[in-house]
Amino acid sequence: MAQQRAAQLQTQRRFAQYRYQQRYVDRLRQQQQEIGNWRSYDYARDPYFYSAPTYRYSYGGRWYDTNQYGVDYLRQSVNSGYEEGFYAGQADREDRWSGGSYRDSYGYQDANYGYDGRYIDQSQYNHYFREGFQRGYEDGRNSRDQYGQNANGRYSLLAQVLSQIVNFRSIR
Repeated sequence: MAQQRAAQLQTQRRFAQYRYQQRYVDRLRQQQQEIGNWRSYDYARDPYFYSAPTYRYSYGGRWYDTNQYGVDYLRQSVNSGYEEGFYAGQADREDRWSGGSYRDSYGYQDANYGYDGRYIDQSQYNHYFREGFQRGYEDGRNSRDQYGQNANGRYSLLAQVLSQIVNFRSIR
């Protein structure tokens, strides 16, 4: 799918978006190699995996319990999505591309950057990644910081926006 999309971007002369996608795919490939190095991960020795749930959040009409590490991981998914979306939107702005939307970006469609298989289900990670991506794309596309900010070269959502997307409730 990435190769097909890359060919389409080149045909459309969307070179900034092509560079963004190549960077995303390269980082995703590197991440998958790193994950492959710990496929034999021992969850029985991971105190974070078995920590008691302290928070609840809603996803897909159901409530899920998680611990602080799950909360941090969900926040990471939204922020990773925001940052990737910002770069994708920025690339479309540089290309002066007016067709399509954030949904057309390979990063949005894939939504796996940052996912390593621990603490939450992949479909949940993908959902929250895409929520961040959409807002990041809008900010990058419009050269603004309505939803997030750049701190030390990293883009992340503003705290109040993040709390609206992932509404955690303490259960203790």
